[in-house]
Amino acid sequence: MIVVTGGAGFIGSNLVAALAADASQGGPDVVVVDRLGTDDKWRNLAKHEIADLITPEELLPFLDAHQKQIQLIYHLGASSSTTETDVDFIMAQNFRLSMDLWQWCSRNQTRFIYASSAATYGDGDQGFDDDNELAALAALKPLNPYGWSKHLFDRRVLRLSSRGSQQTATPPQWAGLKFFNVYGPNEYHKAGQKSVVAHLHPKIAAGKPAVLFKSHRNGIPDGGQMRDFIWVGDCVDVMLWLRDTPTVSGVFNVGTGKARSFADLANAVFAATGLPPQIDYIDTPEAIRDKYQYFTEASMTRLRSAGYPGQFTTLEAGVERYVRGFLGADDPYL
Repeated sequence: MIVVTGGAGFIGSNLVAALAADASQGGPDVVVVDRLGTDDKWRNLAKHEIADLITPEELLPFLDAHQKQIQLIYHLGASSSTTETDVDFIMAQNFRLSMDLWQWCSRNQTRFIYASSAATYGDGDQGFDDDNELAALAALKPLNPYGWSKHLFDRRVLRLSSRGSQQTATPPQWAGLKFFNVYGPNEYHKAGQKSVVAHLHPKIAAGKPAVLFKSHRNGIPDGGQMRDFIWVGDCVDVMLWLRDTPTVSGVFNVGTGKARSFADLANAVFAATGLPPQIDYIDTPEAIRDKYQYFTEASMTRLRSAGYPGQFTTLEAGVERYVRGFLGADDPYL
């Protein structure tokens, strides 16, 4: 049995789709931990067979009741809003529950793979190198409570793993994944937290211009701000590789290793939609202007050094697949 917390969410449901396909061929059953609410989030799971769906409140009792059956926990559930201001809520969701699962997996010798975030790097002044040395992590300065909660957990598990002289001190395999700017199907419930592709496509498909932020830095053109955009299927491939490579542990970046501009991304959406580019630029809101990131790019050396062989989808190929296969389709769900 494999348990996926946040399994009805964006990255989680893409992972569940792959695991459910394996289960249909004789692989382990898939149990999803999530809340579906009253919107269409349930559609993220509707095409896939799962063994059970439980709420976060039921999780720890469920784990205790099925301890001998559980092979691996993917912990992707979190409060993921970078604008959430209730820090007690964020800590309960992103740190305390994560610690409870870490301790459960340590006691029961169960493998544990969890979602960290590129938000742990803050404004990027310290670079984007997933150095696992405790001193290197201490130098990072996240810009919001969400990033800090993820960073705090990374630091704690690396501290605990550095003490691990006893077999039960840590899970037999553990990995934290610092996802960069992920885009792809099943993110529609995320409202303002959706990817830029998902925000731009409806306007572009309706014949309207794409709207991007102006640059407020010398030497950087409007739309020249850069991010490491990664297709969600590539994130799933990394998680499946870790499942199949139980000797690999640590905190790893998950990006493409190649930053691209927002203008590049908008042009890719226009190309995938079959329309000529039209981009309007507006001022970056003053409330976020001073902290707005102009560049993120994952260093992928550690993951490659650990043996990951997969190739990452180019921005143009990923956007075309997303637009033509999902956003422009009658049924946009995976």
